[in-house]
Amino acid sequence: MTRMDSNHWQIVERTLAGQRPVDEETFASLEILTERLQRVKKLGKPFTDIGFSFYVDQLKERKNAVTVG
Repeated sequence: MTRMDSNHWQIVERTLAGQRPVDEETFASLEILTERLQRVKKLGKPFTDIGFSFYVDQLKERKNAVTVG
């Protein structure tokens, strides 16, 4: 795993904390984390209820609003 691969959650975390801007890097990291979460959910029933926090979900909605608008 490269440094960038392990950094995706840190990028999103720092964005949510207001320590960095909401930018394309944030949304790219969020997309990668979303894909990884989907893979984890496919591992079976114990993992199906795992999800992002309310704040991460709101950030994802913000991305969707920017894409549509």
